[in-house]
Amino acid sequence: NYSLKNYEMPVNQQNGVHTHLADLPNSVPFDSVQHYQDYVSRLHQIPRVLDQTTEVMRQGEKDGLMPPRIVLEKLPGQCDGIIAANPFLLPTRKFPAEFSEQDKKRLTEEITKAVNAEVFPAYRKFAEFLRTEYDPKGRTELSIESLPDGKRRYAEAVKMMTTLSITPTEVHEIGLKEVERITAEMTKLAHAQGYKDLAGFRTAINSDPKWKPQSEQQIVDDFAKYIHQMEPKLPELFGLLPKSPVTVEPIPDFAKAAATHYVQGTPDGKRPGRVVVAVSDPTKRTLVTDEAIAYHEGVPGHHLQISIAQTLQDMPKFRLHGFYSAYAEGWALYSEELGKEIGFYQNPVSDYGRLNSELFRAVRLVVDTGIHDNNWSREKVIEYMHANDLNDAMAQTEADRYIAWPGQALAYKM
Repeated sequence: NYSLKNYEMPVNQQNGVHTHLADLPNSVPFDSVQHYQDYVSRLHQIPRVLDQTTEVMRQGEKDGLMPPRIVLEKLPGQCDGIIAANPFLLPTRKFPAEFSEQDKKRLTEEITKAVNAEVFPAYRKFAEFLRTEYDPKGRTELSIESLPDGKRRYAEAVKMMTTLSITPTEVHEIGLKEVERITAEMTKLAHAQGYKDLAGFRTAINSDPKWKPQSEQQIVDDFAKYIHQMEPKLPELFGLLPKSPVTVEPIPDFAKAAATHYVQGTPDGKRPGRVVVAVSDPTKRTLVTDEAIAYHEGVPGHHLQISIAQTLQDMPKFRLHGFYSAYAEGWALYSEELGKEIGFYQNPVSDYGRLNSELFRAVRLVVDTGIHDNNWSREKVIEYMHANDLNDAMAQTEADRYIAWPGQALAYKM
């Protein structure tokens, strides 16, 4: 599908070089003076990267390949937030103990100078390009099928993300049937808990303050709790285990439009895998699905699978570090069920959360195809997600995610 030139739309609120570069301090080693010098060299290259990205985006404008304006409007604020947070100085806050005071001082000065004189001006220039030139030209239609070769463009996205030769209409129908099946399972659970219907059970759960986070840190701590309770159980499920550790952290404020995700560590385990959790507007979120998503993103989900995959022997390196959405997301969804197999989800509400998490993946089949093949409005997408018990904070960010990233949401269930 190279001829479709999707690469001419390289930036959105979920994925973009501007936010990826801001994660650079968490993505490279800082064990030696040379590592720090390498980091300074990389900082010097950030203006070139942003300029080249701008050039590619301008070519997309000429070719009529523009992302939806509704998601592009979030990008300048992300750039402004990166400047305000200044993650690029993180390496200067903790040097290895063996560094001399002279090296610490010199490296701090070099990094600070590069950030202030080169990186920040480049980010301001990129934000201005987005704000004044690119964003106003964003398409008003949500569906990727509104672009040139639109039907083929979405069909290719579906095939790439699912690995299946299946039509969007077929995916949509599978989604509707799965929503119906999982809802029936949830109704059985509601009846077992003494409720006459699922609606009453949901109302009781969603009005119970026990399941309402009061702070961002509470959400992070909840994920860490579930991951750490699973870790000692892994030998009962698998013979081959990851050597690298996994940590949990909040998504920084400048990237709050992103969803909870996993960032792989290094094969040698020196840099841990990271579960990066969505925490913005915490009081509008829920703790009900945390257990299932913790297993999905951490162990036995993404961290276990990806950490092992990148240490396999006798494989080309490019295969060790590839990411195939249908496999990785399918594994992670399976991992949510493994929590039940090993004896977790003891609380009925947590088990409801497991089913709710699976339902969410079925809902994705409906709304992704709804947006891109059936011309659903953003309001209809959010209404459908609300009807299937997705909290509003998630519904808002997820709707924009599907708009920006056609087909990716299909990888979990298909």
